[in-house]
Amino acid sequence: MSRSARLFVISGPSGVGKGTLVTLLRDRRPDLGLTVSVTTRDPREGEIPDVSYHYLNEDEFDKLVNEDAFLEWAGNYGNHYGTLWSEVNPYLETGRSVILEIDVQGGFNVRKAFPDAVLIFIMPPSVEELEARLRHRGTESDEQVAKRMARALEELELAPQYDEIVVNADRNVATDELVTLIERYETDERN
Repeated sequence: MSRSARLFVISGPSGVGKGTLVTLLRDRRPDLGLTVSVTTRDPREGEIPDVSYHYLNEDEFDKLVNEDAFLEWAGNYGNHYGTLWSEVNPYLETGRSVILEIDVQGGFNVRKAFPDAVLIFIMPPSVEELEARLRHRGTESDEQVAKRMARALEELELAPQYDEIVVNADRNVATDELVTLIERYETDERN
């Protein structure tokens, strides 16, 4: 059975484990492309420029917006984030599916620009577990965690608007589900 190159968006609230699942997914499917997002925020400890993100200042970001260089972009927590067309097109043009790990707002923006994209929402097993994961990361203050939780509750309400929902209670089970979903969309001509 042949596979069709598809654009997959993986979204979910901050702290749900999107990055971990994408890493595990790509360990199982190294042929899947992964875009590197652009951001105006400062790098966090351990992040590598042009691997974790492409880090730009606001003027550089605005220039790319004006050039229509973004598939999607949005403001988030006082910074801007976006996905460049130049990160997506090379994969699709060579017949490889590609993953965008982006926030929910970005997912809806992708759907507007690229209607055939498959949107997959990563759901926490519970709101309490999501908050525990955010606190365990140790990268945000109590105030920042509260802001992220408020936003998470809003995003969880939008999950039914996505094509698929995967609950990340166990990362190995969730990864299995992602692999199955992706392969189904790549091989099903009706999607």
